Amino acid sequence: MGERIWSPWFIKFIHSRGYFNIYTKFPDEKSLSVSHRDAGVNYGKTAGPDSQLLDENSLDSDFPEMKSLSTMKKYDFCFREVVSGRIVWSLNDLGSILPSVQKKEAVLLVSLFGVSETVTRNLLCHFERLNIWNYIFIGPATDFLFHLAQGGHPVIDADGFLEDIKSFKSLRIQESNARLIKEILLKAYVVKKGLELGYNTWVVDGNMVFIDNEFFLDPMDNFYAGESLDLFYVKNSPSAHKIWTHDFLHDVAAMGDKIALPSDTVNFASVMAKLVGQKGIRFKRIDEKSFAMKIGNQNLNQALETNKKVVYWFRELDMNSIQKHLQEMSLWVIDNDSSCRAVVCHNS
Repeated sequence: MGERIWSPWFIKFIHSRGYFNIYTKFPDEKSLSVSHRDAGVNYGKTAGPDSQLLDENSLDSDFPEMKSLSTMKKYDFCFREVVSGRIVWSLNDLGSILPSVQKKEAVLLVSLFGVSETVTRNLLCHFERLNIWNYIFIGPATDFLFHLAQGGHPVIDADGFLEDIKSFKSLRIQESNARLIKEILLKAYVVKKGLELGYNTWVVDGNMVFIDNEFFLDPMDNFYAGESLDLFYVKNSPSAHKIWTHDFLHDVAAMGDKIALPSDTVNFASVMAKLVGQKGIRFKRIDEKSFAMKIGNQNLNQALETNKKVVYWFRELDMNSIQKHLQEMSLWVIDNDSSCRAVVCHNS
């Protein structure tokens, strides 16, 4: 009914901000507010109050005590329970939170390094559309990261996590390529913890959009790697356990200027593939031409190519170009208020 009824717009506002309503059920249909249902847009004639207003006379000894907000269960728009505050600051935190993230013993680690807030929100809408819930974000300690955690999305505070790793393992990270090495090292530690817990792990960059979730089906190979596409898969297997040791992680920390890869392909996937290959372990390279579609500053007015599973771009691409490309492919699925254009509820 368009703008004639305000409540759907209020619900959309609440959903877009990650806020929550408290729903009450008082005795005798008492209420904190009353709609008198007067004649107007919604009612042809006055229908009278829809409940009785709660007053101090209602507060007798049998009146239920209000629970603390921190102990009350919260649910999202689709009535899935929302677990707030899942923030990883240490290896111990990671071990306790990953089991709540995994689905069918698989975890999707999503990197937010160099990913804008708007792109992240668009990605979340695609996760909702595809019914993907086994993700955990890793990124710098920003207000947005903690806002995600408050809204029920598990996150890893990269800054706190790195300090815990350095103090725990006395790691010495080479200054050359330090920023990149830190990102790679953090992700490698998450993979190791996943292996210890018996999980398969997908590591992906947040600067991409998934067309469908078919490629998340368990691959046959133990290692699966992109090159310019920053996507890497580690299967919980004897080969992975054999190579993904503390010595391996120390090698990562000490890499420094030893990364001999073209600048446009230096990412977690390509570096891990190189290290795994040097250890004599076989891995499968993703056929990016058939699997993925890359967008850039050129070639606007591109249509989505057939049978692609992923659309991705490099961090340097400006926000306007990203949005225009994805809009042309009907993959920009958020409104101006950064909420999902359509909320999709799936059967559990």
